[in-house]
Amino acid sequence: MTTHGTAAPTDFIRAIINEDLKTGKYGGRVHTRFPPEPNGYLHIGHAKSICLNFGIAAQYGGLCNLRFDDTNPVKEEEEYVESIIEDVRWLGFDWQDRLFYGSDYFEQMYEYAVQLIKAGKAYVDDLSADEVRQYRGTLIDPGRESPHRSRSVEENLDLFERMRAGEFADGSRVLRAKIDMSSPNLNMRDPAMYRILHAEHHRTGDRWCIYPMYDWAHGLEDSIEGITHSICTLEFEDHRPLYDWFLEELGVYHPQQIEFARLNLTYTIMSKRRLLQLVERGHVTGWDDPRMPTVSGLRRRGYTPESIRSFCERIGVAKTDSTIDVALLEHCIREDLNKRAPRVMGVLRPLRVVIDNYPEGQTEEVDAVNNPEDPDMGMRKVPFSRVLYIEQDDFREDPPDKFFRLAPGREVRLRYAYLITCVDVVKDERTGEVVELHCTYDPETRGGTTPDGRKVKGTIHWVSAAHALEAEVRLYDRLFTVEDPGDVADFESVLNPNSLETVTGCVESSLAGAAPGNRYQFERLGYFCVDSKDSSSGRLVFNRTVTLRDTWAKIEKKL
Repeated sequence: MTTHGTAAPTDFIRAIINEDLKTGKYGGRVHTRFPPEPNGYLHIGHAKSICLNFGIAAQYGGLCNLRFDDTNPVKEEEEYVESIIEDVRWLGFDWQDRLFYGSDYFEQMYEYAVQLIKAGKAYVDDLSADEVRQYRGTLIDPGRESPHRSRSVEENLDLFERMRAGEFADGSRVLRAKIDMSSPNLNMRDPAMYRILHAEHHRTGDRWCIYPMYDWAHGLEDSIEGITHSICTLEFEDHRPLYDWFLEELGVYHPQQIEFARLNLTYTIMSKRRLLQLVERGHVTGWDDPRMPTVSGLRRRGYTPESIRSFCERIGVAKTDSTIDVALLEHCIREDLNKRAPRVMGVLRPLRVVIDNYPEGQTEEVDAVNNPEDPDMGMRKVPFSRVLYIEQDDFREDPPDKFFRLAPGREVRLRYAYLITCVDVVKDERTGEVVELHCTYDPETRGGTTPDGRKVKGTIHWVSAAHALEAEVRLYDRLFTVEDPGDVADFESVLNPNSLETVTGCVESSLAGAAPGNRYQFERLGYFCVDSKDSSSGRLVFNRTVTLRDTWAKIEKKL
């Protein structure tokens, strides 16, 4: 296989790869893998790893496998497998014919375990889980050897075979590596390789009742697949000596494990266990709830794969943990949708406006720009009539200073249409709430122009009442009220009670038949996506992807 040659290193991982290519290590190959456990949906942190592994392979003309590390049947489900495949493909990556499962190698892993037993490097232990923890020692105190550590090779082979045959109860025995109970690295103190677990596996059924531990399986999977650079997150750094020990003792092909800092994001939980808790306790509607940091949740909310890839590229790869401001992720989706999303007009909280001097029963069409960032997207026709809807917030009966929108006696510009002046206010007699405005329009100002040169500061959006489409609009906010919810013991106590507000608004008629997943900018309001699950031909549901206000863009300008 030919490679693209070395590239300018943009991070320490690529610097390592460049050196390996220079020295001919691995025969000039670059072969990575993305190895998710199918015990939950992928989140934005996994997206960073996906982009890194597949991106490095593409950059160096190499290969990247998609491999499911399915060694724990109790927590794994086919639903998760399918969702992960969909997410990786949606992000824009292709593993071609290299879709693998750790369970593909169960028989080979078993034979490798027998090899270690025969070499006197592994033994069957009868200690309970609590006893193993007691014997393990602490960071200060060395561990103690199990009384079963000195079993003969023959006895260990017999017991291990009987473990596989299902003779023993769950948790009654484990196979452990025989390394060093006094090692300063606790991972090297005779770690477990296999546990007994009478559970049905989503792929192998009840064929196995012993399952490999992650540390045992991880390196073997990489070795069997010919991986060159096994890129892991930082929590596996202390496990690297064990990764190396297993492969060296077996004398098999040896990839290089490299660790990088995982993604931490403000106002976000990344723990799959805690995300599952949010789902199971009904705090969200599912793994794909648009408030979730899952790839499926971000997709449903309206994020694009390009925006997520851009975000992952911008945050880079580091050796030390840090927390990224979620405003950067929001900036990336704004930046992307600004270029690609058509502009439309929608009103979230409608206030009825009657233009008294506009002819009753008349409708005209005004020209509106689909996207000023992309002239090729052209123009559209928007119907205009005597009765309109505007945003309630665009009117104040007693306007404060620097409020340039509609007020009694004040003139504003209707986007793409005319200048109107408020002449009367109708209120609910019981509540005093403003329910209708009466205005006049200047027919000489079509398109928002002012032939006489008068200055009008305010421009507001609108929808023709006769042509409006009713829409359910879901206004999403951050799921947590504190920057680091993962640092709160009772993280559910800092859930944002206002993370979702649902309103019934109206949108312009061009959105009739808008397909699920389509993204738009509602002028002056933000970016919205047609919900992929709840929208239908008879029901329009929009999710707010992100508001228009961009704090990160201001930060970048200052930098």
